[in-house]
This record gives sequence, C-alpha cells and structure tokens, in this order.
Amino acid sequence: MTHFMTTAPWTSWADALPDLGPAHIVESCADPAVAAVRLARSGVGGSEYVVYERAGTWTYAAGPAATVTVDAERITARCGTRSATQPTSARPLDQVAEALAHLPHRDWQIHGWAAFELAHLLYPDTGTVGSAPVLHLMLPTTEVELTPGKARIRTAVPRQVTGIAEALAATRPDRDDKAPADPEALVRSDPAAYRRAVALAVDDIRAARLHKAVLSRPLPLPEAARPDLTATYLAGRRANTPARSFLLDLGGWRAAGFSPETVVEVEAGTRRVSTQPLAGTRALTAEPDETARLREDLLGDPKEIHEHAISVRLAVEELTQVCSPGTVAVEEFMTVRERGSVQHLASRVTGRLSDAHGPWHALATLFPAITATGCPKAEALRTISRYEAEPRGLYAGAVLTADADGSLDAALVLRTVFQRDGRSWLRAGAGIMSQSTPEREWEETCEKLRSVAPHLRLSHGTPPVEPQ
Repeated sequence: MTHFMTTAPWTSWADALPDLGPAHIVESCADPAVAAVRLARSGVGGSEYVVYERAGTWTYAAGPAATVTVDAERITARCGTRSATQPTSARPLDQVAEALAHLPHRDWQIHGWAAFELAHLLYPDTGTVGSAPVLHLMLPTTEVELTPGKARIRTAVPRQVTGIAEALAATRPDRDDKAPADPEALVRSDPAAYRRAVALAVDDIRAARLHKAVLSRPLPLPEAARPDLTATYLAGRRANTPARSFLLDLGGWRAAGFSPETVVEVEAGTRRVSTQPLAGTRALTAEPDETARLREDLLGDPKEIHEHAISVRLAVEELTQVCSPGTVAVEEFMTVRERGSVQHLASRVTGRLSDAHGPWHALATLFPAITATGCPKAEALRTISRYEAEPRGLYAGAVLTADADGSLDAALVLRTVFQRDGRSWLRAGAGIMSQSTPEREWEETCEKLRSVAPHLRLSHGTPPVEPQ
C-alpha cells in the first residue's frame, strides 16, 4: 500500500470539482498536431491550456476547474471558492499526491509543469527556490483526445462540444509565416560567458568535486523576433522527432517544445516505471555520409561514452530507491536516437514500483533529469547555481500528465521556446566532463538550438494558417 503524509487539510477542497461527463466523438483533421493548434488558437475551453503529445495521440486540456501549486512556502489546492494550504515540507510531492487522493472523481487526469527550481526543494541547500511556483497542476474543464481524423471530447460544459467541433472544422486563408531573418546568427551569439562557465566547471570536475555538470545558456530573442508559439510548434514539430511534444499557456508560462526524452514514465496496473537518459551528442546534417561519420565518432568517443555511462549508472541507483528488489534493469543501452538537429546516445532503465511507492515518489526521485543536471546530482545542482547567471525556470523541468489510475508521464523540457513576463527566449546546455573543452561544449549548444531556432515563426496580429 502506498503511504503519504496525512496531516494536510485536503479532505473537502475539491468537493465542487465538476465531472467531465461522457465522451463525444467528432470528426477532426488528419493531422492531430494541426487539430490541437486549432483548439489552442480558438480559446475554446478557456484561455489556459496544455497540449501534450504522447505515442501518436495529442491531448488538449483547457480551463482549470481546480489547481494544485507548490512554492517555497506552501502547497495550495484550489477548486471554485474553496482552497486548502499546508506549509511545504521536505517531501512536497508526497503532499501533492495526498491532495490528489481526495479528488471526488475516480477518472481524473491532471496536466501541468514542474520548474527546474523544484529541485532545490527536493535537494535542500543546492540553490535558491525563489518566490514563484515551482509546480503547477490543473484539472481541466475540457479534455480533447486527438488522433488522425477523430476527436474524443469530454467536458464539464456540454455546450462546448459544438464550439470544439467548429474549431476543428475551421479553416483560414493562406498567409506567409515568416521566420527570423538570420536564425544562425541568433544561435551563435555571445559565446564568451558560456565558455568561461564551462572552463570553471571543468576545473571543479578535475578537482574531484563532482563527475559531471550540465551547464546551459539562455538565448534571448529580440522583440522583432518574438515568436508565434502555435505556428512555431507546427513548424518545429514537422522538423523534429521528439519523444514528446507540448504547447502550453498555463500558470504564467507559455512554451512550445519538442522533448528528446522522458524524465519518468509510470504505467498503471503493471506499475512499470522507466526513465530514458540521453547523453552524448553529435549533429545531424543534410549529408547522410557526414551524419554516419558523426554517428561513428559519437559511438567511439571516450568522453561521450563516459558521460553516458555515469548517467545510466545514476538512473539505476535512483530507480532502485523506489522499485522492488531485483526489478531494475537496463533494457536498452547506448543506442543512437535522432532528435531534430542532433543524434544522442540513448538508454532506457526500467523497474517495477514497490508497494510502498507510487508515481509521485518516482517523479521526486528522478527529478530533475540526470541528463540536465549531472552527478552526483546535489553537487551538480550547486555547480549550476554557481555558474548560471539566472534561474532556469521551466527549462530542464518537466511538462507532465498523471491519471487517477496511477499512471504518470513527464517530458524533459529541452528544445523549447519560452515566453514569460513579456520576454521570449531559447535555452540549451551541454554535459561537462573532465575531458570537455569550452569550444566543443559551446558548439554542442549551437547544435541543439538548431532544433528550434530555424523553425521560429514570428508573431502576427492574427494567428497564421495551419499547414495541412
């Protein structure tokens, strides 16, 4: 049986949560990504939404009926005019799980995000949490599951079924979606600060303070290059091969991303849990022979192999903390996965959750992703705090969905364009090892940024047409 803290006043916070009711099936367009964007642009269901792609299905969830948020001081659950709070403990995701356990319906699904700074609650004394929420979850009033040619609608507002069907059927006149004039110039701007940070981290690693640190750099976008996130999502999704993709406007964050890997996947029923570390990178090029050469170079590079191996080792150690003895295994080791503009060494580590642990324990144990922090994880977090000039926010956090049946799926937030507080930016990082050079790690960030930068589409006064 799964055990959680039981002192939170969660008993009746969500008594007014509406039931989404029965499913309605309507026709949709052949491309589920286009269908999801049509819904996002229409605003049907509410101004806040999450689009999440997983295994060939896109889910559009909109209009928060209830929310659960975590910040440095408190956990807050709200539904209608009711709310419940508790001071944030050393195990905040246990508190989240306890709040969700008091939901009145047995078929709920939540959607939301976790910021990177949640790590500083899970690993105290590693950095500043800040005052903003680090976890924001919503239970929507409307959910639409999109597959080719079909939409499955559940909503607490029955009249929205017609509006959703109309939005899915709508077309707009053609228009020209403009990209930034020189995305490569954006990608390669301002290398000096990042190279200095890499050099300092290499010194720390050679002094045996840690084995690996993942350092990132933000790439601010000028106002003239402010992207339309829906058009950027469609253009980027066609050019990328993500493990997951997402488009969201929720809790103050707007983002469109093409996640190369998952932080954690938990299956209902079987209680199978897995994580997919990707570490070790080379570019994908337009020339097959050059891409093949780089692939062989990746598979034979001692630095990349070492970086990948220690990431897999830590993933095994972490899963062992929440899984039944003897169930943790490396099911896939050091294959090559193509993700947009790069190719990665990839592995998958799996196990079966023990009776004492649930999906939120798995997320707490695996978050933040090894491949976006380093190892040992606590010292890597301190290194990131020392050498990165600003908080990461949603970058290297997670976009996630979880169900009442015990399933949970969390995508690592990389290869993403962000908008918040009037700013737009990209961000990319690289794994720093003792063998690293500032020049090569800088170049790796450029390779990753090319998964998004060439596909930015500039903001217009009205939404652009969806390509069919």
